[in-house]
Amino acid sequence: MKISPIAFSLLLTLISPVLLRCSGDFTGSVEDESPPTVCIVGSGIGGSSVAHFLRSYSVSTGLNRAKILMFERHEIVGGRMRTVTVSGDVFEAGGSILHPKNYHVKDFVERFNLTVRLPTPIEESSAIGIWDGKSFIVKTFGSRIKFPFLDTIVSWLNDLYLFLRYGFSLLRMSSFIENTVDNFLKYYESLESRPIFDNVEGMLKWSGLYNLTKLTLQEKLSEAQLSPLLVNELVTVITRINYGQSVLISGLAGAVSMAGSGGGLWSVEGGNWQMAAKLINHSDVTLHLNEKIESISHLGKYYELKSTKGNSFKCDVTVVATPLDEVDIQFSPEISIPKRELQHTHATFVRGLLNPGYFGMKSVSDVPALVGTLEDPLIPFSSISILRKYSDTDMTYKIFTRQTASDSLLDELFSTRTETIRIDWGAYPKYHAPEVFAPFILDDHHLYYVNAFENAASTMETSAVAGENIARLIISRFMTKESSSSSSDKRSCSSGLHSDL
Repeated sequence: MKISPIAFSLLLTLISPVLLRCSGDFTGSVEDESPPTVCIVGSGIGGSSVAHFLRSYSVSTGLNRAKILMFERHEIVGGRMRTVTVSGDVFEAGGSILHPKNYHVKDFVERFNLTVRLPTPIEESSAIGIWDGKSFIVKTFGSRIKFPFLDTIVSWLNDLYLFLRYGFSLLRMSSFIENTVDNFLKYYESLESRPIFDNVEGMLKWSGLYNLTKLTLQEKLSEAQLSPLLVNELVTVITRINYGQSVLISGLAGAVSMAGSGGGLWSVEGGNWQMAAKLINHSDVTLHLNEKIESISHLGKYYELKSTKGNSFKCDVTVVATPLDEVDIQFSPEISIPKRELQHTHATFVRGLLNPGYFGMKSVSDVPALVGTLEDPLIPFSSISILRKYSDTDMTYKIFTRQTASDSLLDELFSTRTETIRIDWGAYPKYHAPEVFAPFILDDHHLYYVNAFENAASTMETSAVAGENIARLIISRFMTKESSSSSSDKRSCSSGLHSDL
């Protein structure tokens, strides 16, 4: 059969778009598609880390052009990193201390030229007391005159004093902490040697930390042959200060708490919240402040987020980076996560002067700079510490309690008060053993939960570590989805070509 030139030209006109599309030369390619939208609920260190690592790791993927929307229900970013101003001085009211081996946050500080703040002499004073409700059962020495040689002598005396009380359990405690930190450092290994984790249990098992979540800290320290005296006194003081809980918390949370009591601790000058602000600003994020998300619905090919302001947002990927325990977000379809309570910490800042008579002392200088307490329901506070010393009769203190510090309690503790500020915040989970974990992926699509990792331990650095893993998980699963879509297009191309022909 012969085809006329006119018919042949018409046939080429009909099939050319199909041939071009299948050969990959079709100009209406991926570049013309709308970039995906990633929505992050929460602007703390977890959410801001997700945004940062998404931008850092997705350069050669389909997410490199993604729009990132971030929603914060408050008027400022930072989540649980908060500051308070007392008489013009700024103090940390939320996440306060950073460990020298917190490598993600160290990188954030260096990357954005933030200033490291080291503890003041009064904050790193060696004068520590353990109060049992009636007397100081432990009281270390402090140096009132700051000379390096004198400080060294005082440090030796305190080491000897503690060794005589607790013996070789102190060395076993240090070994227990070092082993935990060494395992945690595996999360900084190269991307090539480090898997992407789709569940918390797998992430903890890979690093060798999972078994610490199965028993209480008390049980793990007993296994490590620490004396009950050390656990009930010194370790209890540490967990009450850092997590507001007893040594019955899970072993991993307890070990992290103990690591946060060592030397070399630091913070960011002006407030740790600045790390989140810098990460957000440098990640090309569209930030919505005072935007409380009330519902997240999966509508087939995308998620719809609705806020209490009546606004609606369409998202291809949604990341929840705030604890769901005290946030009322409705999910459709419903999600299933283990029930969890938050431990509320009441931080009270007082400018004034402590009452030495409360502690059976004649002079306020006899009261240690840091007062920790035993686990006793009759003791009305967890700790009292001096933040700033202006003179012998004028200081700023920070008091941790498990309930609101009443005026009557503060009037007992202080002989004078010129300013008092109370902060109540859902600081971290109530830890138990064995721990159960929420999933990182809350559905079968692209709904992720950074704070699932908090049941292992809750710090600024663990949130950054979890955020980095979530970013890698999103990229991995999104690329898999793109690859499947691309393969499907190629398979349908030949059948479509036959149909068009």
